[in-house]
Parts: sequence; structure tokens; C-alpha cells
Amino acid sequence: MLISVPISALLLLIATASYSQVGINTITPLSTLDVNGNMSVKVITLTGSGAITSISDGVYISINPQGTNQEFQLPNPATYPGRMYFIRNINNSYTAQLSTVSGLIFPKSSTTGSAQIYMWEGNRRSVIVVSDGSNWTYFD
Repeated sequence: MLISVPISALLLLIATASYSQVGINTITPLSTLDVNGNMSVKVITLTGSGAITSISDGVYISINPQGTNQEFQLPNPATYPGRMYFIRNINNSYTAQLSTVSGLIFPKSSTTGSAQIYMWEGNRRSVIVVSDGSNWTYFD
């Protein structure tokens, strides 16, 4: 009987730790991560070149093509399931081509994907892309 008490306590600690929630500026978190306040994400600017410009860092990404249809490439969605990027073409003169290393890029609510999408003034200037582990889905 003495052995079951320490095992029960150990199981209780493990169960409590596995269902833990973290709160920032709150003492009663309601989610795995609950932030009560402002949040900042990494902001970067990528300037295009003659070669493909890889997107591999940042969350809010300003892309600045230096020529028409300059290509900016998302990473392999299988490597980063659940990753999100907020992407904005900041150039008023040039169209940016957004592609992916692997998989396709799907518009929200569609089963038809493509190898690339184009971003320009007045049409798809900003997009949010989310990896599902196989492809990217975009919201504009």
C-alpha cells in the first residue's frame, strides 16, 4: 500500500503537467497559450533579385520586387505544418510572383491549386498563407 501512494502522486503530477496552460498577463489561461495584451511578430523586408528569393524567416513579410513577375518562394509546407506568413507586395510598379518549393498554393474554399499566384497593385496586394503540411492555403 505504501508503494501505491507515491505512484499515484507521480501520476497526478504527470497528468497535471501534460494539460498545462500558459497565460501571459492572465492568471486563468483558457488556451494552451493565452495572451492578454499586445503581441509582436518578426517583420522583415525581402528585396527581389534576378534569382528566386526564398522566404524562410519572419512572420510579416514585405516583398519588394525589382522587376515584373519577380519570384518569391515559400518553403516546403511539409517541413513547416501550421506555419503562417503575412505577405505584402510593397512595390507600386512591379508584380510579384509567389511560388512554393513543394506542393501547391490553394485559394481559401477551393480544391484547385496552382504552382504560383501573382501579387500586384489593386489585386492580391496582401495575402496570408498557411501550411497544412502538404500545401499552402492563401487568404486575400
